[in-house]
Amino acid sequence: MSRTVLPLGAGGRDTADAVRLLRDCQSAARTLRWAPDTDDPPFDTALLHHLPPPETGAPAWRERYAYGLLYHRRGPGFVTVMDRRDPAASARFTLDAPALVEAFLSVQEPAELDALDASVRESVALLAEERLVLVTDGWAVALPPRLRRWPVPCTSV
Repeated sequence: MSRTVLPLGAGGRDTADAVRLLRDCQSAARTLRWAPDTDDPPFDTALLHHLPPPETGAPAWRERYAYGLLYHRRGPGFVTVMDRRDPAASARFTLDAPALVEAFLSVQEPAELDALDASVRESVALLAEERLVLVTDGWAVALPPRLRRWPVPCTSV
């Protein structure tokens, strides 16, 4: 099996697509053998520690990674996000404001910020501040996967 090189250092759409691929593989409980194209991406890789780490390098990522550190569930008119990437600051978010739900759903696929209307861009910025969306060179992508295999007791969310 070959290893895929993902363009985390490229920024913009390429990086957003790479993160989406990692997130979607996590969502489907699929294994992807991969390596970053750089040892120094232009963003904090701690944002990605909920995703499977690269095959080599990234010792902090390997040490911190666990399935289910960050994920979301959808309900009618809301999205619940559980974030345990930082054990000292675990958080549960319920996005129930229509603008936040719309923004979160609109960046499930990488989206160019300039193509989004102003209210969605404002909501994406709020989600990025909470470390739920990666914004890189004018592109945004949601970070929490929608897990298909449940990692924790159902009473935890």
